[in-house]
Order: sequence, then C-alpha cells, then structure tokens
Amino acid sequence: MNFAWSEEQNELKRTVVEFCRSKLPPVPDAGPEAFSREAWTLCARHGVLGIAAPARFGGLDKDALTSALVTEALGYACADLGLVFAMAAHVYACIVPLVKFGSEAQRDRWLTKLVSGDAIAAHATTEPNAGSDIFHMTTRAERRGDHYALTGIKCFTSNAPVADVFIVQAVTDPSKGYFGLSSFVVEKGATGLRVGKPYDKLGLRSAPMADVYLDECVVPATHRIGSEGAGASVFLHSMTWERTCLLAAYVGAMERVLERTIGYAKERTQFGQPIGKFQGVSHRIADMKLRLESARLLMYRAAWSIAEGTDDELSASLAKLAVSEAAVASALDAIQVHGAIGTTSGEIERFLRDSIPARVFSGTSEIQRNTIARALGL
Repeated sequence: MNFAWSEEQNELKRTVVEFCRSKLPPVPDAGPEAFSREAWTLCARHGVLGIAAPARFGGLDKDALTSALVTEALGYACADLGLVFAMAAHVYACIVPLVKFGSEAQRDRWLTKLVSGDAIAAHATTEPNAGSDIFHMTTRAERRGDHYALTGIKCFTSNAPVADVFIVQAVTDPSKGYFGLSSFVVEKGATGLRVGKPYDKLGLRSAPMADVYLDECVVPATHRIGSEGAGASVFLHSMTWERTCLLAAYVGAMERVLERTIGYAKERTQFGQPIGKFQGVSHRIADMKLRLESARLLMYRAAWSIAEGTDDELSASLAKLAVSEAAVASALDAIQVHGAIGTTSGEIERFLRDSIPARVFSGTSEIQRNTIARALGL
C-alpha cells in the first residue's frame, strides 16, 4: 500500500484549489434556477470536465484515482457543492460511459463539446416506479428501421433543465431482463423529447434537476451506445465511477467543514475558555476527523480498483455508503458545535442540506447495504 501522491497529482490538486478560490464566483442564491453557467464554463476552461476524457478530445486522460483527487479538491475549495455535483454527474455518468462504450463516431460527435463545456450532459435512468428497482423500468425503445422510438418518463434527472445531451436507459427487450436494457444518446430538440420544470429541492440546489418525458422520441440507431442489450453494463460501469469519484466531492467538503469547525471551536469562548477545551466538543470534532479519514480510505480504495481495470461493485458500494453516511453525521456534529449560528443560512447549514441527498442518489444507503450483503453471500 502506497499512500503517496505523485508530484504531478499534488500539483494538479493545488491548481484546482487555487482556481476555485480565486476564479469561481460566489455561491449563487439558493433556488431551482441557481445553476451558474459562468462557473461551469470557467471550470471547463480549467480542464475539470475533461479529467477522465482522452487527450484527443481536449481531456486530461487521467485514471479514476486522479479523477477522484480532483473532485475531492473541488469539494474542498468550492463551497457550491451543487455545482461540483452537477459537473461530476456530467463527467462520471455521461462522459465516462461514452469513453468506454461509445463508438468512434459517437465520441467524435459529442466528447469534445462535453469536455469544453459547450454542451452539458444528463443521465436519465430513474423512473417514478423504477428507482432502486432499476431493472423494472417501463421506458421502451422500439426499433423502427434506422431509428428507435423511445417512450417513457424519467424523473430526478440531474442537469436535465440545462442539458444538451441525454444518456437514456430504455428497455429494448422485456423478456431478457438484465440483457434487455439499451443505452441511447438523445440530443436536445429531438422530436418527442420534453423536459419538465426544475425541482425545488432540499439540497444541491444549484445542481438543476427535472423530469424528462419521451413520447415516441425519435433517436437514430447510430445513437445507441454499444450493442442492443448492453445498457445494464453501461449503467453499472457509470455507477461504479459515480459512486466512487462523485462522492469524492463530499470527502473534500467534509475536510473543509472540519477545518471551519476546528477554527470556530478555538475562537468561540464560553465559561472563560475556548469551547474546544470542553470534552463534549472536542470528542465531537475527533469523531468528524475519524469519519473523514475512514471514508477517504474506502473511497480511494474503490478508485484504485477502477484504475486497476475492474468494475468492483463491492468497493464502490462500501465507499458510497461510508462517505454519504459520514457526511450527514459530520454535518450534524458541525451544526452542534456551532450552536445556533450553525442553523442560520451559510456554509454549515448548507453542507447539511447538500449532504442528505448523498444517502439517496446513485443508489440509496439501503441499496448499497444490499450489494454489500450479496457480496458476502447473504
């Protein structure tokens, strides 16, 4: 086990932190329209969107370990966790599957635009009655000559309100179960595609989200990703990356909030001394540190597994479960240490709101426990 980063990786992390602190605009006002295209474009120009894309498309061509490191740096230095989430969903749920499964023509058509920030991607999988039970989705893709007709409803689709490209999972053959799903790239403006109103949600408010409606949506057969029936493989590969590398943003955010909490505990005095001198406070902060380092190790172990060329579902589930649960618990501890001021509008209360969705998206904590139990033979 070698826990050291290379000088190149350390320098990349430092540049991302400095970029976030010096170039990104302030966190936008909370609301369903809070997405900042300006910040998105700035991040794209800095190379963030191309972290896992090949160099010939303008990417940095980094592996999952380095990609996770960059995403952790974003979560640490950018207080707008919604923006970081939106970018990570764009990269790990959309760019990554196109890199692995897309044809040369598909990569040439979309990757450069997605890396440069000229186009935004959304991954449309979840349905009203098929969230955790993803293999019972009802969206259908019917082959009609040189195109498919997609019909169904996708909900809670991150980036949908601003997306130019959608990666859509649909059933091409209900009788084949796991091998009956297929993946498609659907472009904004396609006949039969409609995006609903943005959700007004608890956290990650600057990451736009909406439903996607497909009504006999016309998609050229050349826009199918991989072979017919390969949709489950496309989905699981992207989820392995997402459950690992996207969650790295929360590791960075936990470190940022821990630093803020330590600083507050040293400055805030009660009963004639800093509150950090009280065991009830210091032990809470010690627990925050323990959660951070434990979650970080599991996350990077999962990223290492991906970098080694495996789609290790168990490691990804362990990492996703550990990071998401740790983020919520540490957010609550940070609020408790800050007291009443922690409940007012600002970095600490926003971190709690942004952390709660982490236990739900990319597979709920319960689903991760199911995956872990299944791997244990239960």
